[in-house]
Amino acid sequence: MVLKLEDKKTIVNEVTEVAKQAVSLVAAEYSGLTVAQLTGLRKSARESGVYMRVVRNTLARRALEGTQFACIQQELSGPLVLAFSKEHPGAAARIIKAFIKENEKLKVKALALDNQLLPREALDTLASLPTREEAIAQLMHVMKAPITKLVQTLAEPHAKLVRTIAAIRDARQVAAA
Repeated sequence: MVLKLEDKKTIVNEVTEVAKQAVSLVAAEYSGLTVAQLTGLRKSARESGVYMRVVRNTLARRALEGTQFACIQQELSGPLVLAFSKEHPGAAARIIKAFIKENEKLKVKALALDNQLLPREALDTLASLPTREEAIAQLMHVMKAPITKLVQTLAEPHAKLVRTIAAIRDARQVAAA
């Protein structure tokens, strides 16, 4: 398909704007996948808030210049789909990882996070990053633990006294019966 200059500029501008707002990027080679499989991948990406786009490598290099994903430019070769995580760093990685379980033909070429090119093996690590809500919940649990332990420690002498008195009462009732 021949693209006109205006179409190319539009694609570059669109991908650049998404890249400036994104927090992570996964580039995967999709050769060997059917159109239906690729459509299913795009659908799951849309549902998860991940921007996914197939872009020519020359246009992708131009679009990523000056963004935090410029480090990935050397890895752009072959038919690639770019998946940008907009909110959660691991969102795109989770979608790609889940898709690879069903379709081994999708191959991860590169990962980028915070101006760093990550090794391909880091897909599992990136996919396992907690979402913002999960991270806040984990932090709150850690912050709550010392207070809970203090309350339990302060309440234990009273609880032990009550259990002792109840045991004495039960022993007297058994002796009286």
